[in-house]
Amino acid sequence: MWLLFAVLSALFAALTSILAKIGIEGVNSNLATAIRTVVVVIMSWGMVFLTNTQSGIMQISRKSWIFLILSGLATGASWLCYYRALQIGEASKVVPIDKLSVVITLLLAFVFLHEQFTVKSLIGCVLIGAGTLFMVI
Repeated sequence: MWLLFAVLSALFAALTSILAKIGIEGVNSNLATAIRTVVVVIMSWGMVFLTNTQSGIMQISRKSWIFLILSGLATGASWLCYYRALQIGEASKVVPIDKLSVVITLLLAFVFLHEQFTVKSLIGCVLIGAGTLFMVI
């Protein structure tokens, strides 16, 4: 099931980039990010209430709160930078660079989460990095 959601995530992320590039024309990138964020908040809380999981908020540990808040701040910073880059750059160049987050995530997962970093992971990182450079140059 995770594979289906991962593929859908990639599809929606691709749509996000194209729709954002069209929608951001003539709009301040920070304002556009704020509008997008409001939509995401409404949609997310809608899913919480639709699935009747709102009562779980009281069981969230202090550690989880801290890391979820930090993750939210990182997401906000990422979105603000991404929208600004999309506004002033070409989507076909901004998006591949943004996807270098895959390589950075693998490295951070190895360092902080002690996940395995295999030869296959290393080759994948090199190929993603090279592919990104190839697409952007």
